[in-house]
Amino acid sequence: MVRTSLREAFGKALLELAKEFENFYVLDADVAGGTFTHWFREKYPERFIQCGIAEQNMMAAAAGLSSLGIIPIVTCYAVFASMRAIEQARNMVAYGNFNVKIVASHVGIDVGPDGATHQAIEDLAIYRAIPNFTVISPCDDIELKAALRWMLKTKGPVYMRTGRSSVPRIHFDDYHFDLGKPDVLINRDSDIVIFTSGITVHRVLNVAKKLERRSINVDVVNIHTFKPVNPSDFYPFLKGRKFVFTVEDHNIIGGLGTLIGEMILENGICAKLIKLGIKDKFGKSGEPEELAGDFGIGEKNIEQTILKLVVNN
Repeated sequence: MVRTSLREAFGKALLELAKEFENFYVLDADVAGGTFTHWFREKYPERFIQCGIAEQNMMAAAAGLSSLGIIPIVTCYAVFASMRAIEQARNMVAYGNFNVKIVASHVGIDVGPDGATHQAIEDLAIYRAIPNFTVISPCDDIELKAALRWMLKTKGPVYMRTGRSSVPRIHFDDYHFDLGKPDVLINRDSDIVIFTSGITVHRVLNVAKKLERRSINVDVVNIHTFKPVNPSDFYPFLKGRKFVFTVEDHNIIGGLGTLIGEMILENGICAKLIKLGIKDKFGKSGEPEELAGDFGIGEKNIEQTILKLVVNN
């Protein structure tokens, strides 16, 4: 089974797409090793701009570069992209609707030992709330590369998450990235549907297999686009459900749970929504899988929550 981190997949995708899209430049905030843009720096030094530990300036520079016909890919850790440089991302990138692509690594509690200060559990909520931004969170290397190609072909500001821990490949080489559309991974017309994204997708798929051995079927839908979305696209995956779960490595306020709650209301669906994610608290230092268990988004947590509901209902 192929496993790779999304930040590493991003670094490889940059190299693969560099000849196809000769007008993109990579901007770095002195974290090229952490974001895996160091490979691009080594092969295309003339297209790599080191901005130093100055994320605000990097966002402003990206807006300026885009006005020259360059596609700037801004890279840094998600806490800095979504909080330290958010004024510039909002007022200089989004307000002018510049063609800037922000690719942020080190998201959620999956950041692990770096602790709460570096664990971005608010970034999706923040960027969803800014006009003109498209917000994307892929789940494997195939989806990331397809999403990056889409970003480079499409004008406008984009925020995309990558990730620190390795994840298994879920999609096949012929996968097509369809912006805004739910990505159905398991469809058995069950009473239970689980919406998930990013690092938690493979965990949910593992849980689905375990539940199947107990004769409990669940449907699984990967959400790679947080904005824009069309409520009618979600209706087929919400209708007739008894339970709707969301599983995410993000605060349940403003993230996937909030998004699916909006879709339930806008589609007039009557179903119980159970949100598994970071319950409005800061993270802590630890190994990623241990933290997932501590914060209720590990495989055992997901499985036990579903089993409890099935037994009691």
